[in-house]
Amino acid sequence: MLPFITGAGAGTPRFDAGRPCLDLLATSHPAEHLLTPASLRTWITTTPLVPPGTPLTHVDATWLPPFRELRDCTARLTEASLRPDGAPADDLALAHLNAHARQAPPTPHALRAPDGTLVRALRTPPTCAALLAALARDALDLLTDPVARAGLRRCEGDNCPLVYLDTSRGRRRRWCSSEMCGNRERVARHRRRAALARA
Repeated sequence: MLPFITGAGAGTPRFDAGRPCLDLLATSHPAEHLLTPASLRTWITTTPLVPPGTPLTHVDATWLPPFRELRDCTARLTEASLRPDGAPADDLALAHLNAHARQAPPTPHALRAPDGTLVRALRTPPTCAALLAALARDALDLLTDPVARAGLRRCEGDNCPLVYLDTSRGRRRRWCSSEMCGNRERVARHRRRAALARA
């Protein structure tokens, strides 16, 4: 099981970066998680890229390099947008993101569920190019929207490079995950107070 899976079950820390493109960045921390087609399938199904129950048996090892490459380009562009010096974006990363965004994303349609409600489905199993297009468009939407971009934050946890979109009230979110980095900080604070009390 990958750490920081959005909507993960009990026992697995929850990490919600606020955007699928930012969730993709988390797959490289603390180590590479996109190592097998199965791990990529797991990650895809935890994002809003595909409706629940979408068949992904066609995902194979050829999908891994382009997902990692798009992740790296998105990371470089996100890093540039977080720098206070207004450093220009990486032109190669931007060209790569734009090239993926030109492709057609998965095409959804509505189906009537047995209880009569409408549910989202895909007309055909999503291709690698279609999912990369959806992620690239999500990144471009985020990085070109000044209001959304202003909500980008880096986790304040020790040695945590994760980036998230802070949509909390008052923009006060400090950690990628309250259960992980937030809990570590609380434990460290408690130990510091205990050490001072003993001294």
